[in-house]
Amino acid sequence: MFFDRPDSGEGAVLVHIDFPEGSEREDPREFEELVRSAGLAALALITGTRSAPDPKTYIGKGKLEELREAVEFCEAELVLFNHALSPSQQRSLEIALECRVVDRTGLILDIFAQRARTHEGKLQVELAQLQYQATRLVHGWSHLDRQKGGVGMRGAGETQSEADRRLLRDREKLIKQRLKKVQSQREQGRRARKRSATPTVSLVGYTNAGKSTLFNTLTNAEVYAADQLFATLDPTLRRLPVQGLGEVVLVDTVGFIRHLPHKLVEAFKATLQETREADLLLHVIDCADDDRALNMEQVEIVLDEIDSLDRPTLQVFNKIDLIPGQQPRIDRDETGMPWRVWVSAKENQGLEIINQVVGEILTRDLFEQTIEIGPQDGQLRALLYAKDAILNETVDENGQFVLDVRIEKEDMLKILSRAGIPSERFIPKDKEFWQQ
Repeated sequence: MFFDRPDSGEGAVLVHIDFPEGSEREDPREFEELVRSAGLAALALITGTRSAPDPKTYIGKGKLEELREAVEFCEAELVLFNHALSPSQQRSLEIALECRVVDRTGLILDIFAQRARTHEGKLQVELAQLQYQATRLVHGWSHLDRQKGGVGMRGAGETQSEADRRLLRDREKLIKQRLKKVQSQREQGRRARKRSATPTVSLVGYTNAGKSTLFNTLTNAEVYAADQLFATLDPTLRRLPVQGLGEVVLVDTVGFIRHLPHKLVEAFKATLQETREADLLLHVIDCADDDRALNMEQVEIVLDEIDSLDRPTLQVFNKIDLIPGQQPRIDRDETGMPWRVWVSAKENQGLEIINQVVGEILTRDLFEQTIEIGPQDGQLRALLYAKDAILNETVDENGQFVLDVRIEKEDMLKILSRAGIPSERFIPKDKEFWQQ
């Protein structure tokens, strides 16, 4: 399949291979969206079917010849694969095609490099790129001497590839040190929010599900939002008033994608830490997407990889304006707890129910009371302070500590158990608290 030659932008020949159901399968439509998001123009699309990748060139001899002819016909200088290539496969393809070859991972890294705006984001992307390039230096240079033993056999020293690896290692070490400092600064911010008892709500979801549009509409922010993959890369935090709760911190994060490169997940751990420690995740889903079930599964895979799958989650089915007759609504489980809402961030439909449901979920999981304890309850007081659960403390005329406590219900029960204090002392058994 060939496309009209573009007026601008670098042109590329695309390669997509269908495999049987399994880990190798990719979506060709998503591939074309990635290419568009990278600012590239598709000159031709080469497709095929294989039972397994060819160990040397990934696509086999016949398809390689078809690809070479397409490259020559289009005068392309770039070939993009919708698959992860090994360093040796990439090198073999570049020799055979006499042009640059980039795999899916390299393409995503390039998009991230274009999107990064903050100092932290640029460091994270560069770290991922360095880790990716470190495995692709083999055979790149061979003109410098290697180390050899014996008299008269000693060369000039390390090869160019060895020198490149050393430089990459040094740069990687420096970036990790800087990111560690950034992570420390973020940790200070999280501790400050905990001390002020400000809950954190993090938006997660597949890329282009509408997270940034929802974020902007809820908070009146001006985060860049566009109909393209990875429009948002750098995390943004804004305060959001929530009914019956007060203010929460809403976090807009990078979107996930099928087979998100592990190197990117590792590099962005400082950013994704906001998701790991969020009090509530809003999983934004494009409900009009035919692949929404698969996309939801891919998001859960990444959440599991960053140890966030156990966080309380509310599904936000976005873009209901694309489904005729669909109205905003709340779906509840058998206990009456909200687990999904249907909205349209673009058309501002149903966003008030998000505010209502977030408040309902977060207050339902909180123990928020003023309690009195005596000097003999020092362990309980210490445990509550360790959890940053005490908002205010005074001492009455009888020497009793009067504590304004705000903590998750589950944590309060654990603390009472650890301190050896019956929970009924502060929470009557017949209270609705126990029935939730």
